Amino acid sequence: MELERKNGEWIKSGSCDLGLRRIKVRKESVDEEEEPLSPMARMFQQPESNVYIIAMLGFKSPIDPHFLKANLVYTFLKHSRFSSVQVADEKNGGEVKWVKTKVDLDNHVKIPMVDQHMASPDQFVEDYIANLTNTHISTSIPMWDVHILNLKTCDAESTLVIRVHHSLGDGTSLMSFLISCCRKTSEPDALPSFPAAKKSRPDAGWFWKCWSVLLLAWNTLVDIWMCVATTYFLKDTQTPLKAPSRAVAFTSRRIMRRTFCVDDVKLVKNATNTTVNDVVLAITQAGLSRYLNRKYGKGTGDGESWENNLPNSIRLTATLFINLRSSPGIYAIAKMVKKHSQTEWGNKIGYVLYPFKIALKDNPLDYIRDAKATMDRKKATLEAQFRLFMAKVFVRFYPTKLATFPLTTMWFSNVAGPQEEISLFGNQVTFIAPSLYGQPVALTIHIISYEKKISMVLSVDENIIPDPYQLCDDFEEALKLIKKTIVAEGLIKK
Repeated sequence: MELERKNGEWIKSGSCDLGLRRIKVRKESVDEEEEPLSPMARMFQQPESNVYIIAMLGFKSPIDPHFLKANLVYTFLKHSRFSSVQVADEKNGGEVKWVKTKVDLDNHVKIPMVDQHMASPDQFVEDYIANLTNTHISTSIPMWDVHILNLKTCDAESTLVIRVHHSLGDGTSLMSFLISCCRKTSEPDALPSFPAAKKSRPDAGWFWKCWSVLLLAWNTLVDIWMCVATTYFLKDTQTPLKAPSRAVAFTSRRIMRRTFCVDDVKLVKNATNTTVNDVVLAITQAGLSRYLNRKYGKGTGDGESWENNLPNSIRLTATLFINLRSSPGIYAIAKMVKKHSQTEWGNKIGYVLYPFKIALKDNPLDYIRDAKATMDRKKATLEAQFRLFMAKVFVRFYPTKLATFPLTTMWFSNVAGPQEEISLFGNQVTFIAPSLYGQPVALTIHIISYEKKISMVLSVDENIIPDPYQLCDDFEEALKLIKKTIVAEGLIKK
């Protein structure tokens, strides 16, 4: 496949073969079934969305490469996705399928030489990952690898970088699989625990049931229209955060994280009667507003009395990914690798267009109210399910613009992590930080919780966002302002 630039956009020309070689692969058994790639997996293979997941794990002790390899044999290699390659089936119109192959771990475990006495180890790790986002994994082998960085940083004695092509699975399935390889530090034989799923609401009367169905149908129709409009003509405002075209999918990314205390987030959640997701979306909206206000003017001060430099009616939309599984949670390895299990491996996700209202608020709690109202509206729609349906129909049968991700300003994802300290293969984990590269936006934010911390992990194109640490500072300041307002108004619940 070749790409050519036209009217500021990168478009496909020539035949489409996804860059996959037509290779012969030895099956492990004659009866081994060749499973085709799902439509959503194929969306993550397109040139403008050839997406890789990167998960960074910090450890309290150095990593033993030989011990790690030995454990990968009984965990990663037991799962078919980590021991299969993607092969174009010439007998079936070039349909791409998963085919089992023999895995040579030396092709997947990378151990770079590092200077243990370097001046800036944290910067080295960040630069190493940034350089990694310039590369891709060969399609002739299973599309995953791990990188061992035995280098002491500010919050870890070593770092493991796991890179997986998004076609293997989405963040929820990969996180569940990774955590299923871990154990509680306090109970070495017990699987980690995740936050319990919310209980369903009690049955309402027939009137409210009918009203809910009508509201759901109306909201879904409106969102379908917005989906088509955003795809073809309704564009986001060209702010300092927005990429000018899909060509940004081919650039390297700088990945960094900012950690918050989960107790601060829960204090805001309880005081405002919202959810953790509402709070992190409010922090994001407030932080983006502060950052853009600075970019559009020369605001000074502590953020409480800035001059408003923001243009009117900024349209800034996020592609917000939604887990559509019927059985969220984590399971033992034996259950996860079993075919047709309820763990629902793969890219079982949809997405919605989430509009961030960019403005400087006199009362920081207005960001919370905006986030809750918008999220409540997005819960009363089948937009995410419709997006998954579109992938199944348009990617497979009629590849138009509707078979691609919309060109929004940013991507946003929230993944629940373990609630207590965990160990991976006996080595205690100090932090977990997932992110992406290859997406057609300049800014991607992942939210992940781990033990008593919540991390915002940013993936940015530095050509468009040259000061990502300032953006992190604005998110941190936004939480402080919201918390300060709650304390000042006496809203803390005892």
